[in-house]
Amino acid sequence: MGLEGKYLRQITTNKQGGGVLKVSCVDLFCGAGGLTHGFVQEGLPVVAGIDMDPACRFPYETNNQARFIERDISTVTESELSALFGDADVKILAGCAPCQPFSTYAQRYSLEGDSKWGLLYQFARLGEATNPDVITMENVPTVARHAVFHDFVDTLKRLGYHVWYDVVDSSKYGVPQTRRRMVLLASKHGEIRMIEPTHTKPKTVRQAISRLRALSAGEASPRDKLHVTSTLTDKNLQRIKVSKPGGTWRDWPKHLVADCHRAESGRTYPGVYGRMEWDKPAPTMTTQCFGFGNGRFGHPDQDRAISLREAAILQSFPRDYAFIPKDGEINFKVLGRLIGNAVPVKLGRAIAQSINLHLSSAIDR
Repeated sequence: MGLEGKYLRQITTNKQGGGVLKVSCVDLFCGAGGLTHGFVQEGLPVVAGIDMDPACRFPYETNNQARFIERDISTVTESELSALFGDADVKILAGCAPCQPFSTYAQRYSLEGDSKWGLLYQFARLGEATNPDVITMENVPTVARHAVFHDFVDTLKRLGYHVWYDVVDSSKYGVPQTRRRMVLLASKHGEIRMIEPTHTKPKTVRQAISRLRALSAGEASPRDKLHVTSTLTDKNLQRIKVSKPGGTWRDWPKHLVADCHRAESGRTYPGVYGRMEWDKPAPTMTTQCFGFGNGRFGHPDQDRAISLREAAILQSFPRDYAFIPKDGEINFKVLGRLIGNAVPVKLGRAIAQSINLHLSSAIDR
C-alpha cells in the first residue's frame, strides 16, 4: 500500500497578498513523537512519522494528530513521500537518524559496517528526491566527526540549500537536562539558524519532578502506570542509601564498591550508580535511564532509580503523554528505548520556532 497524503492541515501566514499557506511536515525516524509533538505545539502540521519500531505507533498516533508508518526509510520511495506532502505550498522534512553509530561510546569500535551508518544517506536521498523547502536533523554532537555527516551537508549545499548546524545545549531551551545535540537546519529560502536560547537559567530536576508521588524501588503509582520504578537488589539498595546527590560510588564504603570499579580499568567511570541533584538539570537521559547502575539516574532523595514518567518529564514530554494503552504492560527496556531515544519536546519546539521565524521572514520578502 502506498503512503497516502492524508491529514494535511493548514496554517495562516503573512504570505504576500494574504491567504492561507499549506504547510506539510514529515518526520523520519520519528520514534515516540518528541520532535513531532514540539512541532505540533508550535503550529507546524506534521502529517506523518516514519519509523521501523512498532512500539512507536501507540505513543506517536495517540498524542499527535499524525499518521504513524512502520517502515525502514530505505524502502520509502520518492512517490510515497511526495504523496504524504500532498499539495503543500511548503514542505518540511525532519528527522533524527539513530545515533548509536555516532555516539561517544561507539567511537571505541569500528562500526563502519553497521547498516545504521547509511541512514543519513537515505535521509539525503529522500531530500534530493522530494526537494522540500526546509530540512532539519538532530543527532549526537559526535556525528560531525564522521564523513557521512559532511557528505550529508555537502549534498544539501549542492542542491541549493542554505545550511546551518551547531551543537545546541537543550537546557537553554527549557529541557531540564544537560543534553547537547547537533542540530542542522537547511532552507531553500535563504539563511536559516536556530533561535537564541529561550532560558537563561536551566530548569532543574526539582522544578521538573519534585511534585510527583513518592515511590519505593519496584513500586508503581496507582494513578499513572508510567510512574513506576525498577527493582533494586539488596546490595544496590544498600548502595543507593549511602549515595549522595551529585556524588559517585567512590563515596561508598569499600565493601559496597563493585569489583569492576576496584580494578584499574574501572576507576575512570565515576558516572554510574549516582544520584541526581535537585537544583541542577538532570544528566542526559539514555535508553537505560530507568536503572540506578546505568548512570546518574538515582532519585535525589528517594532510595530508587527515577521512574519512567520522571524520565519522560526530564525529556520534556507533557505529564500526560501516553506511551502505552491503559491495559498495556510495562516493559522497561522498550519504554526506556522510546524515552531515551526521543528528541526532547522542548528542543523540538525551539527547532519549530526557528523554522516558523525563518518562513515568516522568507515569505515577506
